[in-house]
Amino acid sequence: MGISVEKFITIADYLEMEAFSDIKHEYYQGEIFAMASASIEHNRVIVNTLVGLGGQLKGKACRPYVTDLRVSVQANTLYTYPDITVICGEIEKTADTFDTVTNPTVIIEVLSESTKDYDRGSKFTLYREIPQLKEYLLIDATGKVSVEHFSKNLDGLWVLKEYKDMDSAVFIPSIDVTLLMADIYSGVY
Repeated sequence: MGISVEKFITIADYLEMEAFSDIKHEYYQGEIFAMASASIEHNRVIVNTLVGLGGQLKGKACRPYVTDLRVSVQANTLYTYPDITVICGEIEKTADTFDTVTNPTVIIEVLSESTKDYDRGSKFTLYREIPQLKEYLLIDATGKVSVEHFSKNLDGLWVLKEYKDMDSAVFIPSIDVTLLMADIYSGVY
């Protein structure tokens, strides 16, 4: 998750501090954690994925947002900045005066060496408490081609599909978008 920089602060104090901070922090149950900077490959994957999403979502009710959009998981107090968030319909915000959304349909995290275990494990567990979340994608940027695509089925169970071939296409049904692996990794590997 990162390095704990302070313990047992309130959400209000976190939001106030974050408004004036030069770096982003996650918040969870009274603790804040500085978020690490990202590699060139990590950033290229984000840009490539965002371009693919933006082109296919143009004119639709869903919009992609990048890492500066804070997401709150109201059920467990997590405040975080996913690499890419897709929101469909009206944006729902927390009741405070800060721009923090609560209703992502799709969250995409790009894996780095320092975050991959957290993104796959604890963070995904916390994200699953978002009622509107339908899909969660993990795109590897640690030296291999890999997308892990979790989708919530009608029974509320999360189903995993894995893509490891540059010739594959990742279909995201909740937003009716197909991302080509070759496009996601263009200029990366």
